[in-house]
Amino acid sequence: MQFDPMKPIWAQVAAALQTDMVTGRLAPGQKMPSGRDLAVRFTINPNTAARVYQELVSQGLCETRRGLGTYVTEDEARLSGLREALAREAAARYLAEAARLGLTRADAVAMIEKEEN
Repeated sequence: MQFDPMKPIWAQVAAALQTDMVTGRLAPGQKMPSGRDLAVRFTINPNTAARVYQELVSQGLCETRRGLGTYVTEDEARLSGLREALAREAAARYLAEAARLGLTRADAVAMIEKEEN
């Protein structure tokens, strides 16, 4: 993973895991990699991996089971809400970029509809 030097690494890794959760690559109730395995996978410090899990737990997207590890939440409503929030953020980025290019909102929407066909 290429990290953006303008954003905290833990936030970027957390965002990647959130994407994995809403796309099903990490299923509800699935055991997450250990902190050490996460650190190896993303080539990050184990303390950074711990921060990632701490953040995901605080957001209610994961739960830590003492002695067993960290698991993806089974709360479908929370995952659905995350999916919607991520989609809204993507739409806002697209509309902002389209506006920067001089397109109206209607033009930007028309381009999406044209791509669907």
